Amino acid sequence: MAHPDDAEITCAGTLMRLADDGWETHIATLTAGDCGSLTGDATEVARTRIAEGTAAASLAGASFHCLNEPDGRVVYDRTALQKVIDLFRSIAPTLVITMPMSDYHADHEITGQMGRAASFVFAAPNASTLPLVPGSTIPHLYYCDGHGGTDRLGQKTEPTTRIEISEQLDRKTEMLACHASQREWLRVHNGIDEYLSTMRCYNHTRGSECGVEAAEVFVQHTGHAYPANDLLAELFPLNRSCQNEVIDASAALGS
Repeated sequence: MAHPDDAEITCAGTLMRLADDGWETHIATLTAGDCGSLTGDATEVARTRIAEGTAAASLAGASFHCLNEPDGRVVYDRTALQKVIDLFRSIAPTLVITMPMSDYHADHEITGQMGRAASFVFAAPNASTLPLVPGSTIPHLYYCDGHGGTDRLGQKTEPTTRIEISEQLDRKTEMLACHASQREWLRVHNGIDEYLSTMRCYNHTRGSECGVEAAEVFVQHTGHAYPANDLLAELFPLNRSCQNEVIDASAALGS
């Protein structure tokens, strides 16, 4: 993800379902969100937001990582990309959820580009000086929902994958509530007055589209060399008609 709280808004319910099924889960942010405050210097804000992200991740049984790129000024360059590759190298994810490459925030878009690039190359022996975890390979890759289900120009995006999170929505709300520093910031800067209820209402809307109480949606990347089967839909079918398998030593990364 780009910022602390992005995972909580877009994919935390799905990460909870994976964790509950025995997956090792991680939430990573490129930035500490140091521009996301009306008060405090960058160091102070970063410290607060990293603490909030760590606390939120723990509620989902996930580890939290921050790569400390500057908030609002994320650029696609070799140094930043290497940080992402090295993180992937150490985790060896088999499933990656990253940000949409067309969204209202440029940090989100560049994060999506880096998530795609790192997922493709991290398992190449020469991509990192870190040791290669046995079995590392190109993972399943998904892009999370853009703000309001639209791209950077306000055009609606069509999901390929819908995951029910009705039973996880209250826990997801608790995770998002960990980011207390964002409530006033979003009210003034983004015009979002009800931080938690806005998230819940949107998940209810996405759920109503597929006949469940609440859902998160994704677009799967199935380009050359990426797995083509919809792993998330297979694990969590909407009709809940099949038993979910616990996959040993699997790792899911929200990046």
